[in-house]
Amino acid sequence: MEDMSLLVGLAALVMVIGAIAGVLAGLLGIGGGIVLVPAFYYTFAALGFDSAQLMQICLGTSLATIIVTSIRSALAHNKKGAVDWDILKTWMPGIVIGAAIGVWIAAALRSEALQIIFAALAMIVGLYMSFGKSGWRLGATMPSGAIRAVLSPALGFLSVLMGIGGGSFGVPLMSLFNVAIHRAVATAAGFGVIIAVPSVVGFLLLDVAHAPPLTIGAVNLVAFGLVVAMTLITAPWGAALAHRMDPGPLKKVFGVFLALVALNMARKAMGW
Repeated sequence: MEDMSLLVGLAALVMVIGAIAGVLAGLLGIGGGIVLVPAFYYTFAALGFDSAQLMQICLGTSLATIIVTSIRSALAHNKKGAVDWDILKTWMPGIVIGAAIGVWIAAALRSEALQIIFAALAMIVGLYMSFGKSGWRLGATMPSGAIRAVLSPALGFLSVLMGIGGGSFGVPLMSLFNVAIHRAVATAAGFGVIIAVPSVVGFLLLDVAHAPPLTIGAVNLVAFGLVVAMTLITAPWGAALAHRMDPGPLKKVFGVFLALVALNMARKAMGW
């Protein structure tokens, strides 16, 4: 009976989280993971699952949802010819290696350490969203050779440690190397699939203690199923809103909000 009440409470909270993540993803062009991970953390902790491996569950579950949403997004963009398959093919090996290392590191860390890492990276993303300029460039074309050999694993590694797909790091990276924004967004959806699939396999194999009901490894099936369902419903709403309004100012406000969430997560991790 207690498990049933927990499941009902978890389901209700996760449906709201999924709906919000879907709207924001469609409206702001961000991956849902950057919303889902802190939301999962506070939800699971509020339900009494504040264990030393809580962040692993949040990361694994978020990445599981990204498999579905990224495949759907990548297929939709590919129909319009927007996905740059040359970038995907050449960056895939490094991203997969980085993602595998990310799962290995995440499995070895305590929840508090992962919270601090998430907070630091979310702060960077939030500040970029708030103050980054579309005209910033690091190069005229996407890097190859040694630079790609460093950046591609770093992209996979950092994304896994945040439980996110390819959007939050991939889109700014490609934009900085002169890839058109619509092409960067479409290709980043492919990055999301490449990051999420191998990392979720790893998270499913983890041995996690004191997990919420219906959790396999570090992936909670209740949160996964409900978030996927809600985001598939609400992401088109966000996209429709984006066509009716300028999401630029809202993106800056969300960037500030994300920075505040990052600070609060770091505060909790340090016991303040």
